[in-house]
Order: sequence, then structure tokens, then C-alpha cells
Amino acid sequence: MKRSGHAFTAIAALVIVLLSTGTGKAQTSDLVGMLTSQLGVTEQQASGGAGSLLNFAKGQMGAGDFDVVSSTLPEVTSLVGAAPEASSGALGSASSLLGGSSSGLGDVAGVTSAFSDLGMSPTMVNEFVPVILEYTQSAGSEQAMQLLKGAFSAL
Repeated sequence: MKRSGHAFTAIAALVIVLLSTGTGKAQTSDLVGMLTSQLGVTEQQASGGAGSLLNFAKGQMGAGDFDVVSSTLPEVTSLVGAAPEASSGALGSASSLLGGSSSGLGDVAGVTSAFSDLGMSPTMVNEFVPVILEYTQSAGSEQAMQLLKGAFSAL
């Protein structure tokens, strides 16, 4: 009898872990799903584009502010990981010649380069931003949305 009780407990714990892991994936799919359905981009483009924009926002904010965004959108880490690595192409070189940073996805040239690497026009940046802001607000945090809006104003 005791063995079956332990087996039941182990199975119940496994189910809870699997369900909680699935929830995080669903949240990522929600933003990616919004981007794909509203903008007609692929899942890879949606996750990479959102990740590059969130990484840009991170570079524009203080750590405490970005923590607010991360706690509102737990999928931030996986999205940032989906962003293409920054290339030091002509846009980055031009940016540093003009006095800007060419440090990668933390600057405008890095974001536009990432969008190009994903097969999207850099003008798509302006299409992604309102969807990300809408999603953040729907996640229940006006503060996180306002922080992102402020960071994105530098684009």
C-alpha cells in the first residue's frame, strides 16, 4: 500500500511540473502568436524580432526597471535568447562613426540588423513595437508597458 502511495505522489508531482512548464511555453506562444497573426511573420521571425527589441529595451533601462518588465513577461529570457547575434555590419559601423554605439542589439543599428538577419525589413520594427506594448499591457502591468514604451521611443 505504501509503495502505491509513493508512486501516486511521484506521478502527481511529475504532472504538476509538466503543467507548470507548459504554462511558460504558452505565455511565449501568446506573444509570438500575436505577432504572427497580426503581422504575418513566421514564429522564428516573431520570437527573434521580439527578442531583439526586448534586448534593446534592456539596454535603455536600468536593471530595476527591466526587472519589472521581466517579472511581467516571464518569457523575456527565452525571447532574448531567440534574437540573432549582433553583427558588426555597415549599419553598426555607420552608427559608431556618427557617435553612436555599435555594441549590438542594445542599439538601433543592432535591432535593424537583427530584423534583416531574420529576413524582415527594418521597417517591421515599427510594426512589432505596438504589438509588444499591447501584449505587455494585457499581461496586467501598465508600469511595464510604460517602461517599454519609454525605451522604444529611442528607436
